[in-house]
Amino acid sequence: MQINWLILILFIIGCNLLGAIGTFWTNADSDWYNNLNKPPFNPPSWLFAPVWIFLFSLMGIALYFVFFSSSSQVRTIALVLFVIQFVLNILWNYLFFGAHNPLFALIEIVFLLILIILTSVYFFKSNILSGALMIPYVLWVGFASFLNYSIWRIN
Repeated sequence: MQINWLILILFIIGCNLLGAIGTFWTNADSDWYNNLNKPPFNPPSWLFAPVWIFLFSLMGIALYFVFFSSSSQVRTIALVLFVIQFVLNILWNYLFFGAHNPLFALIEIVFLLILIILTSVYFFKSNILSGALMIPYVLWVGFASFLNYSIWRIN
C-alpha cells in the first residue's frame, strides 16, 4: 500500500482535534478535582496531555490504514465501532470533569473499554498494523478505568 503522507497527517491531526473536544470539560486544576481523594498511583496532571496526544496520533494512523484498506463488512464495522468509541471517549470527560460524576463516568468507561477492545479486534481483522497501534490505547483506558474506579471508591 502506497502511503499518502498528507492524508495520513490529516488523519492524525483530525483525531487530535476531535479528541481535544474533551478538554472543554477537563480541568485537572479545578477545586473539585483537587479536592478529590486520589489513589497513590494517580499520575501527575501534566502527564495526561502528552499521553493523549500520543494515543490520538496512534489512533489516527490506525484509522488511516483501516479507512484505506479493502472495502468489506469487517472494515465497515471497524469504522462504525471507531466512531462510537471516539464519541464515548469524549463523553467520559464531560461525565467525570464536567458533571463531576465519577460513578457515571465509571459506568461509561467500562462501555468505552469494551468498545475499544471490539474496535481493536476489527482493526486487527482489517489491517494487522492498525490493530497493533490500538494496543496502547486499550492499555491506557484499562488503567484509566481502574483509576476512575479507585477515585469513585475512595470518595
